[in-house]
Amino acid sequence: MQTGFSYEELFQPSADNTEYRLLTKEYISIRSFEGSDIIRVAPEGLVLVAEEAFRDVSHLLRKTHLEQTARIMSDPEASDNDKFVALELIKNAVISADMIFPMCQDTGTAVIIGKKGQGVWTGYSDEEALSHGVFNAYTKNNLRYSQNAPLTMYEEKNSGCNLPAQIDIYATQGDVYEFLFIAKGGGSSNKTFLFQETKAILNRRVLLDYLADRLKGIGTAACPPYYAAFVIGGTSPELNLKTVKLASAGYLDNLPETGSPGGRAFRDIELEEKILERSRKIGLGAQFGGKYLCLDVRVIRLPRHGASCPVGLGVSCSAHRNIKAKITKEGIFLERLVTDPSV
Repeated sequence: MQTGFSYEELFQPSADNTEYRLLTKEYISIRSFEGSDIIRVAPEGLVLVAEEAFRDVSHLLRKTHLEQTARIMSDPEASDNDKFVALELIKNAVISADMIFPMCQDTGTAVIIGKKGQGVWTGYSDEEALSHGVFNAYTKNNLRYSQNAPLTMYEEKNSGCNLPAQIDIYATQGDVYEFLFIAKGGGSSNKTFLFQETKAILNRRVLLDYLADRLKGIGTAACPPYYAAFVIGGTSPELNLKTVKLASAGYLDNLPETGSPGGRAFRDIELEEKILERSRKIGLGAQFGGKYLCLDVRVIRLPRHGASCPVGLGVSCSAHRNIKAKITKEGIFLERLVTDPSV
């Protein structure tokens, strides 16, 4: 039994190698408090970063995603249907990169996850400022309004601006304000599942078959090829599913590959590769039959209560709309996405 207190963070990602572009150096000021520099962020800064994030992510894609999609067309094992879908997705990306028509007609629920360093001060409602940015992005661009506001239990009305957004902000150490913006469509969101299992599935013989069967059950309704994410364990069901969403967005790719006595989260690379290989033998392919039901798979292991073993499954669809941002002393930065997929 452990005798002394020891704290270990649950999520321990390695260095972030994301390429960012500078949006502006405005809206940032440096103050002093008890001998330390404090970053003050004006509300216009949060409005700007949210607006630009959802504008970009509705029209542009990550380089890695485009490369994985393009490789389907040169794979001799890919079906003609796989190659047709991949080609149409690349064509679609070229059109949407003109910043007029979004890459998908379902422009999603606006999801914002923030990690606010304690050396970053605002002094106003961060959620309100970020929501204003969401409002601007959806009302100024050709983006569909998908949010229905309940008037009664049975009557609804479209909010007319895609608000409310889902916003979660966490307090962290340091002097950086980090963000993950997700435009989450209804199709992929509907294919999020939680299975309450027991320790009985935690053996090599059972787990691979179990996860492969669950993946097959998703089908093609959520617009593959997918980024599929499995999370095994979790101190609660809600932590499990939150981790599913982050993993499917590629946000947890830099986790360690081994666990620890303190219970840190880790990726199981070997199991990811095995599930990806099994997904290619299911036969569903990229919507119409073939090999590419999935572009990639993530498997995250979390600590669990001894009486519980939640298993979460979720996907990011072929639109894969995820973008990072950060606010530092140097300015406001947004992840660089590909502006010309034809190159």
